[in-house]
Amino acid sequence: MRLLILASSIALLTAPLFGWPRPQDRPADLDRAVRSFLERHRGTWRDLNVSENDGRVLHDLIVKRGYTRALEIGTSTGHSGVWIAWALAKTGGKLVTVEIDPRRHQTAVANFKEAGLSSYIDARLGDAHQIVPELAGPFDFVFSDADKDWYKNYFVAVWPKVLPGGCFTAHNVSGRAQGGIADFLAHVKSLPDGQTTIDTSGREGISISCKNSR
Repeated sequence: MRLLILASSIALLTAPLFGWPRPQDRPADLDRAVRSFLERHRGTWRDLNVSENDGRVLHDLIVKRGYTRALEIGTSTGHSGVWIAWALAKTGGKLVTVEIDPRRHQTAVANFKEAGLSSYIDARLGDAHQIVPELAGPFDFVFSDADKDWYKNYFVAVWPKVLPGGCFTAHNVSGRAQGGIADFLAHVKSLPDGQTTIDTSGREGISISCKNSR
């Protein structure tokens, strides 16, 4: 049985994102703090977190394209969220991240605080099946790393809210695609308004579907 969405999250579902930190307001020592955090925790990430390589791929994509409105589906304990939020601290953006498991959510929130990135992250506890379709958007960057059989459903719910030039990325797409991953990849590769590539620099693989610019 899926967890009920916390009442505190319900009020935020359709609320626009506001009050984002500006790049010039970023603490001077933030980069050092994040690097130190990542070094202290290197090799300790479990609970289906991304690898360091894949975290860097997400970070570099955001910085290169200047994305500021990010959504993560599946926080786990926060490794990918740290890389994404670190990039957003440089572009002046903010991350909304959704996790259904209370223990993982609590650990992620603690990790975000330890890394010095809490002000760049809106971490929500609840069922992404319900939360994601209700989010107002728009987004220019999305990272999906939750239940694989629901990848296509997440994409269909979010893609209309992705800005032109924005990207929807998804984890664990390397190897022999089956089930939900296969359905998802077939769908994104046939997009009339976007292009999909697969980053295989890490063993898990990340699909990157970018919406055509108008």
